[in-house]
Amino acid sequence: MKIAAALLVVVCAGAAANASVILSQWNFNSTVGDANTATGVNTPSVGAGTALTVGGVTSAFASGQAGTGSTDPELLDDSGFQTTTFPVQGAGNKTAGVQFNVSTVGFSNVIVSWDQRHSNTASRFAQFQYSTDGTTFNDFGAAFAGITGDTWFNNRSIDLSSVAGVNNNASFAFRIVAAFAASTTAYTASSPTGTYAGGTWRFDMVTVTVPTPGALTLAGLGTLVATRRRRA
Repeated sequence: MKIAAALLVVVCAGAAANASVILSQWNFNSTVGDANTATGVNTPSVGAGTALTVGGVTSAFASGQAGTGSTDPELLDDSGFQTTTFPVQGAGNKTAGVQFNVSTVGFSNVIVSWDQRHSNTASRFAQFQYSTDGTTFNDFGAAFAGITGDTWFNNRSIDLSSVAGVNNNASFAFRIVAAFAASTTAYTASSPTGTYAGGTWRFDMVTVTVPTPGALTLAGLGTLVATRRRRA
């Protein structure tokens, strides 16, 4: 009990100082550093949740430092979640990409952020979708545009505080999927001089946060304490 109480104090103090609490985060780095960015894990580095691919996409691990690099502070073992085997031109609009499942029980005002690298021949447009039942996904906001290839676009962010169904929800999930260019039935390549050919997307520092201490309920604090005790 003393440990739990101390953790509550630390969590509350941290929330007040940083104005945010991380529910889940994926950095995709190896659990034990091996200085090899071609290896990694898709289990969260903070909190709990699952990461997977959807729509026939396949995955591997590759450098998070390539080119401009992601925001991961790790330099020697910075792995990114590499995805490929996207649909052919004109097929599978908003069906292929990555999915993350994160319980928000005890929490509200959820924000999702991530770093994403587009290859030259990858889809320029990435649509964020959310689900309140883990099955049906809804577009949220306009698609993000990767206007150059072989480039990291860092700190992409979605504020879901306006979606009541995301709060206090064990079945919350979100996807980032390849989308056709607006008002067309075709993908556009990220490279302005390139041609879409499926290409690759790479993800890093996928993070789900609660932005203010006021959004953290007692149930949420209990979840954080339980998570930290299991990892201790």
